[in-house]
Amino acid sequence: MILNIQGHTFHFELENISRLFLPQEKIQVVYGLREDGSGVIADTILEREEADTLLVCRLRLDDFDRTLSYRVPNDHPHYRDECELRMAELLYRLFTELFGVTHGWGLITGVRPVKLLRREIRENGEEKALDWMRNRLLVKEDKLRLCWETLKAENKILELSRPESFSLYVSVPFCPTRCDYCSFVSQTVEKASKLIPQYVELLCKEIAYTGELADQLGLRLETVYFGGGTPTTLSADQLAQVTRAVEASFDLSRLREYTVEAGRPDTVTEEKFRALKAAGVTRVSINPQTLRQTVLDAIGRRHTVEQFYGAYDLARRCGFGNVNTDLIAGLPGDNFEGFCGTLEGILQLDPESVTIHTLSMKRASNLVIQKRADYRAQDDAVRMVARTMDALPCAGYHPYYLYRQSRMVGNQENVGWARPGYEGLYNVYIMDETHTILACGAGAVTKLKQPGTDYLERVFNYKFPYEYNREFGEMLSRKQQIKEFYQRIRAGEPGIQALA
Repeated sequence: MILNIQGHTFHFELENISRLFLPQEKIQVVYGLREDGSGVIADTILEREEADTLLVCRLRLDDFDRTLSYRVPNDHPHYRDECELRMAELLYRLFTELFGVTHGWGLITGVRPVKLLRREIRENGEEKALDWMRNRLLVKEDKLRLCWETLKAENKILELSRPESFSLYVSVPFCPTRCDYCSFVSQTVEKASKLIPQYVELLCKEIAYTGELADQLGLRLETVYFGGGTPTTLSADQLAQVTRAVEASFDLSRLREYTVEAGRPDTVTEEKFRALKAAGVTRVSINPQTLRQTVLDAIGRRHTVEQFYGAYDLARRCGFGNVNTDLIAGLPGDNFEGFCGTLEGILQLDPESVTIHTLSMKRASNLVIQKRADYRAQDDAVRMVARTMDALPCAGYHPYYLYRQSRMVGNQENVGWARPGYEGLYNVYIMDETHTILACGAGAVTKLKQPGTDYLERVFNYKFPYEYNREFGEMLSRKQQIKEFYQRIRAGEPGIQALA
């Protein structure tokens, strides 16, 4: 696709709108009006005149050639935002006419629609905010209702956080194998087994150092989350070593939640679950993604359906009363009937929470690199997600967090569903960017939150385990930025709000 830009700087948003309809196609941005080229060509033009500004959008493909326009008063109170939104709407409407499809989220291309709705409610009230989402952003009623219900659940969780609150994220970036849909920075055990012992030792040192900083700053730990990768790739002794470091380094007396991802059932053993339970872990996530063996095989997920059932039963026998399961809608080789069978099988297990992901065609995933997947299954994916929105509430679950990703099949969303009282607090805090997240381990990103504002600063760890091990001293020195951030807050530096 060629996206011609003339008279404006809205290329980023217009690229995102284009990807809703052409998720796998390369988009070439041209400043000016390029007439030649094959495939889809979009001309987007802004001409500022004496009293108002003319926006023009033209879309061409083969015999299709349509133009839409709109005028924005030059004295509009939000002139630039209005021009950008109207241009995006023009392009969106032309694409819907060309392809004959609309998307549930309309013009929303961002990750956090719930946060967007919350901001609008804060600024303009509920009625105007909902009307804006519906009529200006073209969000369909089912998605708007989902967003609204999620917001209400999130608000109760957000109220628990205080200005001095924070969460701890611990990264274990290893997996037994890499699933074909995954693009995370994680290493297979086959390739990285020699790195793990040193990695665990250094991770414990980083946890201890981070705990010292949190104690010096008087921060209050709310949740702990072990992610990756697959944390249960570590041995039982290694898991115990890391959890002991957390216990020794942080005040856990006011901890509300302690989650460890056991996402790959083939990494689970009774010894590991006993070690986690003894450490005070309150919530585990065991993720089949599908209960169809043919689909598991097709996506390179090297475990069996029976292993998932065994891991789930083991979690219950080891005393875990808060278990999450993840499913993915739109997987290659799956279909609507098969997905419904998986959903029914999960509901029969009665987990405390179910997270429904929609397949995201990430550019670094094997599915995309090897060109083994396409978007022809998007209609099935939309039906799958719609089914969850009917079945899960009927089974006693409600949505409590929601986020979106680019290149999602059918332009859907990821939603966490939970029974009342079993919501994953960390999931809400990280997606809403509620409070500071202190992060340890390779690929981890510390997010420092200015209380009462949307301002964030980030501190990045090295991405890969070999870098983490090799450059540990340099990486640890970066954590001084945490102390400096809070010192600036307490000093009342302009633009930095003091802690309450």
